Amino acid sequence: MKIIVTDAASKWFQTEMGLGNGNGVRFYGKVYGKTPVHDGFSLALTRDDDPNDVYTQTDKDGIHYFVDEDDRWFFKGYDLKVDFDPKKDPENVVYTYQENGEL
Repeated sequence: MKIIVTDAASKWFQTEMGLGNGNGVRFYGKVYGKTPVHDGFSLALTRDDDPNDVYTQTDKDGIHYFVDEDDRWFFKGYDLKVDFDPKKDPENVVYTYQENGEL
């Protein structure tokens, strides 16, 4: 699984969450909602500067974006692209999933 964070999304995270070098964002699945690949679950995120058991991670502008091993089930078989669209209101952060063939 790959996590791709665009330049626009990285700037949004830095501004809106006050993130800087060495900080982290953890993506995970939560009950309720819907994604393009899961009914009954939605994508969530939280600031987490001390990852424990990382399944996958990418670094952008000194910030660690990651998924814990416990959340592998939610992302297995997909890559996650995180982008920012200032015209999309109220959810300016846009997530897209792409199959990656991971078994």
